[in-house]
Amino acid sequence: MPPDPAVSELEIEPEDLERRLADGEAIQIVDVREDWEREICALPGADGIPMEQVPSSLERLDRSAPLVLVCHHGMRSLHAANWLRGQGYDLALSLSGGVDAWAARIDPDMARY
Repeated sequence: MPPDPAVSELEIEPEDLERRLADGEAIQIVDVREDWEREICALPGADGIPMEQVPSSLERLDRSAPLVLVCHHGMRSLHAANWLRGQGYDLALSLSGGVDAWAARIDPDMARY
């Protein structure tokens, strides 16, 4: 079955995020996992805002800049990115496969759980 285009418009692959960061693009990374999950592993420079706190933390997010949301496997962040798009954050994306895909494909030294 081909990927759902509505979902693919909301996602960024780990390799694309790595390239854009290496190119110096200003991207805000928001980790929507719980504190205990971020203690195990996290993307460098990511802001931790647990998913249930995203609606009350909008002032911490820049509407005019790319925003990549991260979770464990990409489902919570996909829901958050979709919700944020509805709030006018048109550049919100979810990291496809989450921090687990980042560890597997970009940073094999990162702890996985």
